Amino acid sequence: MSATAQRSPILLAPAQVLRGWGALREAGTAIARIGQRPLVVGGDRARELVKDSLTAIATEQSLTLAWGSSLPDCSEAVLERLRSAASEHQADCILGVGGGKALDTAKLLGHQLALPVITVPTSAATCAAWTALANVYTDAGAWLYDVGLDRCPELLILDFELIVQAPQRTLAAGIGDAIAKWYEASVSSSHRQETLVVAAVQQARVLRDLLFQKSAAAIAEPGGEQWCEVVEATVLLAGVIGGLGGAQCRTVAAHAVHNGLTHLPACHDWLHGEKVAFGILVQLRLEELQGTNPLAATARQQLLSFYADLGLPRQWSDMGLATVSLADLQQAAILACAPESDIHHLPFAVDPDQLLAAIVSTTAPIARSSSVVAE
Repeated sequence: MSATAQRSPILLAPAQVLRGWGALREAGTAIARIGQRPLVVGGDRARELVKDSLTAIATEQSLTLAWGSSLPDCSEAVLERLRSAASEHQADCILGVGGGKALDTAKLLGHQLALPVITVPTSAATCAAWTALANVYTDAGAWLYDVGLDRCPELLILDFELIVQAPQRTLAAGIGDAIAKWYEASVSSSHRQETLVVAAVQQARVLRDLLFQKSAAAIAEPGGEQWCEVVEATVLLAGVIGGLGGAQCRTVAAHAVHNGLTHLPACHDWLHGEKVAFGILVQLRLEELQGTNPLAATARQQLLSFYADLGLPRQWSDMGLATVSLADLQQAAILACAPESDIHHLPFAVDPDQLLAAIVSTTAPIARSSSVVAE
């Protein structure tokens, strides 16, 4: 890149982040500064979790709330319905509550209507509460495309009282999604010298090491100190990395595998981060089979042990794919290798047959044991 070339805008972070135990109850003034007529977007469970707090805030701050369902998915049909609801309510901001898909719905709705967005995650399963990105799916949950947004949320409220009520499986999924930052960014951006991209890759390494060190304790003691640190890592630090690195710090094969697997009904009960975690193993297996990364096999074995402790999927049968026909699995591989797929950010070409071979061999033993820890 030349010294005079235009660089892309930096969409680093939400304008404000409130975090801690009971953060939502204390957020009334911050919410009221953004809007007086929020449309609250989320699913049924999330609505029940926040209803009392938001109703109290509405009374205290003289806000007028309306509620809109994000179910069944962040789809074009749901967004169309919510645009009508926002217009009818004369909403002046969008308040998203829930998991990653609900928050993506809220962010994309705000983007389409040019309204500020507030995010309130109810699990630590993704960093969607932070980022200027949304993914769009079919109503049945099959991934279609992603949309880069023009800003991060105006306000993010990370309330540990909400997060601790989520199933522990969601935190494990968030760990899987967050740790992918290292395995993907280190491949897609290792050759880049831009200051912020280098910083993002190094932060991804820090994130990986923190998760290796503290995830087991976090899962064992919900609400404890290390649990709080891991929650902040999956929701906040993972988002920082995407903000710093931007489009140059790209997702690679792990997310491409996720996108392909969403087209298999057998995978629909698996969380985003669980599919991404499996996708990391597939990516490392591809690197191993191609011989491009001498540490890929060791890194894969390290992750297999880590996943076993967290209950993350290690092989295709763990995800209910043992009953899926080879033709259907091949179709998922074809979709993951589509021309615009992130899998092509790998430093070598991958075709569907090669990807399928990696998908079905993520637990293959390495040729010889090694004590090297993957860098």
